[in-house]
Amino acid sequence: MPASELDGAILVPALNMAIQLQQELARLRIASDVHNGYGLALVSVWVGLIVWCDGGRFWWRTGWEARRQRFIYDWHPSMEPSLAAHRIAFRYAQLRASHPLSTLVAEVQP
Repeated sequence: MPASELDGAILVPALNMAIQLQQELARLRIASDVHNGYGLALVSVWVGLIVWCDGGRFWWRTGWEARRQRFIYDWHPSMEPSLAAHRIAFRYAQLRASHPLSTLVAEVQP
């Protein structure tokens, strides 16, 4: 959701922080979408990379622990969206290398 659609709205902390993260990711040339509801905001970055925000922290999946059969998460305080964006950009690069754009999508990219 572009920030321009939210002008004049009262933003809940999770949404506000998610929008700040989206802006920081854009500075790193990483496109993302923001979704909001039920006190949480989500920043959809790439296949397998969704960043959740509750207003106090961002968290995202970084892997799978086979022994315990559960996902591994990383997190960062939401008061530092620029630093969080750099950490998320690292994960984005890993996933982008293992999940490239499909031929169809790549052909329509500007």
